[in-house]
Amino acid sequence: MFQGFEQDKIDADGVEINLVRGGSGPPVLLLHGYPQSHVMWHKVAPILAQHFTVVATDLATAPNRKPATIMPVTANAPVPRTRLL
Repeated sequence: MFQGFEQDKIDADGVEINLVRGGSGPPVLLLHGYPQSHVMWHKVAPILAQHFTVVATDLATAPNRKPATIMPVTANAPVPRTRLL
C-alpha cells in the first residue's frame, strides 16, 4: 500500500502526526474524516502523485484529548457532531 511513498512522523508542538508523502509538483493535502485514517486514500493518492506532491496525514489529537460526541439540541439535526474536548 502507498508504493513509492515515504512514511514519516512529524512533531507538531508535542503532537505526533503520522503521514505518507509521495509524488512531485504542487502540494495536495489529503485529510480523512472520523474514524478513518490516512489509509482511506490508498487508491487515490498514487493517481494524484502523478501530477502533485501528495501528503496524506492522520488527524492528530493532543495527549489526554479524545473525540466527544455532541448531540444537537434541536430535533431537526439528528446527526451527531464531533469535537475535541
